[in-house]
Amino acid sequence: MTEKTVIYHDAQTGEVIEQQMTAEEIAIYEKDLLDRQELLAAKQKAKTEAEAKRTALLEKLGITEEEARLLLGGN
Repeated sequence: MTEKTVIYHDAQTGEVIEQQMTAEEIAIYEKDLLDRQELLAAKQKAKTEAEAKRTALLEKLGITEEEARLLLGGN
């Protein structure tokens, strides 16, 4: 496993410091990564469910997506 590093840039002096993450920083990074993955999965699930509901409604109404847009005044 490669070591995780963090880069600090002092805007006033222009100094750039790269150092290994501490155990605490790694734990925060990994938790943030997991949270992000869960958020993306939840968004994808919601999108898939919304598409399925839309498709089911169009089928129930017996119209195409283009016809639904025309009925609703969309472009």
